[in-house]
This record gives sequence, C-alpha cells and structure tokens, in this order.
Amino acid sequence: MPTVQESSGEVTQLLAELNRGNQAALTRLIPLVYGELRRLAGHYLRGERPGHTLQPTALVHEAYLRLVDQDRADWQCRGQFIGVAAQLMRRILVDYARGRAASKRAGDRERVDAGAIELGKPYRQLDEILVVDECLQRLSELDPQQTRVVELRYFAGLTVDETANALGISARTVKRDWAMAAAWLRKQLSGEGART
Repeated sequence: MPTVQESSGEVTQLLAELNRGNQAALTRLIPLVYGELRRLAGHYLRGERPGHTLQPTALVHEAYLRLVDQDRADWQCRGQFIGVAAQLMRRILVDYARGRAASKRAGDRERVDAGAIELGKPYRQLDEILVVDECLQRLSELDPQQTRVVELRYFAGLTVDETANALGISARTVKRDWAMAAAWLRKQLSGEGART
C-alpha cells in the first residue's frame, strides 16, 4: 500500500499527464483519490436524514462525471484537484437542494434558523446549504479567497492544512481568512449584515 506522500506524488504525475491531454490518466487517477472523494461526500451528507435520496456514492459519481468534463483545467497538484472536486460537490448539492425546495409546496418546506448555523460543524439539513450558499455568493464579490476557504472548510470538511494545500496558501492565511469570513458570515446569517 503506497504512503500518502507516494500517492500524492503519483496523483501529481497523473494530473500532469491529464494536462498534456492523456485522458487515460484520469482512469488511473480516480482510484487514487476515490477514498478522499468519498470522505468529502460523506461529510457533505452527514447531517441529512436517514434514507436521503442522494447518497455519498452518487455524489462522488456525479462529481467524477463533472471532473471528466474539466478539459480546460490546469491541474497542478492533488490538493487543487480535491478542491475542485469539493467545489463541484457543493454545486451538485446546491442544485439538488434548489430542486427539492422547488418541488415542495411553500408550507411544506423546512424552516432554517440561520442564526443556529454553526460554521465549524457539518450542516444539519440540506436546506441549510442554500442559506450558506446565498451568503457565500455575496462574500465572493468581496473576497473570493475567503469564499474558497469557507467552501473547503465548511462544505468539504477539510482541515486548515488540507485547505492551505488545496489553495496553495499558508495555514496561517487560511486561519486568518476563516476567522474573518466566519465573522462576516455570522453577521450575515444573523440578519445584521443583510444590507452590507
């Protein structure tokens, strides 16, 4: 069994092949990152009720299909690849939550207490994703890097070091961006920042 460092080196090598147009590299790449993609998907869906119709395996497969379509991506490293996968999973879940919300009558929709959302913990219900996603869209206009930090930490459950690796920044910068974004988001979620 290869070590994480060996696996990471092989992943980087396969990503370089993918950049050169070798689509067969993707077939060899997925088994190396599947466990981490599955962990990300599990994190995304951890707060959902039992019997939820979108399962981690389905989320990983949908993200895989979208990754295959990333023909213009300039893959640099394993962290960047995982970061893109996490972003794709977020988009899939937001689309899923919007579809589910649209299919429910207004009176049947779950109410989300925005003030009770805890950014350091997995979300409790899929509808919470929509609330945080709306705030992140506003934050992305102010600070795209802070948005990516929140996306990777809150949505994907990455650690500070994993987030730093995925974004190619220092862990100290991740901590600073996380603290600033979390404070801004708390203000937005409480309704105090609705007009800012």
